[in-house]
Amino acid sequence: MPSTLSDSVSVTIRVAVVEDDAGFCDDLRKIIEAVPDFRLVGMAGTKADALALLRGPSADVLLVDLGLPDGSGIDVIGAAVRAWPDCNIMVSTHFGDESHVMRSIEAGAAGYLLKDGSPARIADEIRSVASGGSPISPIIARQILLRLQQGDSASAPRGPSPLSAREAEVLDLIVKGFTTQEIAKLMALSHFTVRSFVRRIYSKLKVTSKAEAIYEARALGLSRE
Repeated sequence: MPSTLSDSVSVTIRVAVVEDDAGFCDDLRKIIEAVPDFRLVGMAGTKADALALLRGPSADVLLVDLGLPDGSGIDVIGAAVRAWPDCNIMVSTHFGDESHVMRSIEAGAAGYLLKDGSPARIADEIRSVASGGSPISPIIARQILLRLQQGDSASAPRGPSPLSAREAEVLDLIVKGFTTQEIAKLMALSHFTVRSFVRRIYSKLKVTSKAEAIYEARALGLSRE
């Protein structure tokens, strides 16, 4: 059956990135450049550079990190809503607490993702938000839903921690940003033992990544941060 013009023409999705982490920024560049219908139209590593970027031609999708060296990505989201009203904005960050989530959505973000996705998943999420979707990391969606269902449950007494004292100590160091090797030195353990603790923590909290573990720890009150 002969293809029609609409079948043969693909729509190019113009993507702009605001990200100060050089490694993750490079990963995003590779992901975008590897997808035939994506086109990278701009990159910025600071709030100032992002605001300058917004004075140029609009992108279809803007990926924004919240933790910029000279300000908050939430300010960039608000400016993008005004400068690029037809652009779909998606947060990509390590910040998974409820305050950042709600402030980003209120500022105009259509999607909110933690930096733990595979390249294929990130590409799918970019395409989803470009088509009007609102992709959000499952762990964040679940916590927001629980918050809405429980109302002011934050003031209610919490149940006992599912973690042992040693596991709780490891989790607290993870939340503080220490690596496995650093935790091993601080606790005078082998890194193999620490990894075993981390696996048990993930299993008990029903998470699969460091970002999810940090968010769950804060949401359940298991972190002293």
